Amino acid sequence: MDTRSALRLLLGLMGVAVAVSVVHYVDNTVNYADYPQADPGTALAAVSPSQTVVAAGWFIFTAFGVLGVWLFIRGRIAAAAVAIAVYSGSGLVGFGHYAVPGATDMVWWRQAHVIADIVCGLLLFGFALWAAVAFRPSRASRDRAR
Repeated sequence: MDTRSALRLLLGLMGVAVAVSVVHYVDNTVNYADYPQADPGTALAAVSPSQTVVAAGWFIFTAFGVLGVWLFIRGRIAAAAVAIAVYSGSGLVGFGHYAVPGATDMVWWRQAHVIADIVCGLLLFGFALWAAVAFRPSRASRDRAR
């Protein structure tokens, strides 16, 4: 696959991931009390994000996603891969919902968007790893650059 085809794939993945994350993060922020919470005083409660952190997290993660696409377009694949991997955390943190008792009792549509967000995170992390390896400069081009 060439970088042009890879960019199309990246844009498709990012489009779906951003759309899914908007649904997930808005629901998680607006309906924060409806999500299962860790028992106070437990280690899990100490690392559970507040409603404000959830809301701010979307903007921070998404900024990394935009940066990753921008870097990829400019041919800075290694840096893009790092930014995309960071953005993938936006979906991967969804695993945290299932670390709390009662998460599997959430309504079906909430389960659906949390799981979809996790899947998007996995796909984007995989894309970042693949791009970093598939488009790394060859030894000959590195030697010419010296």
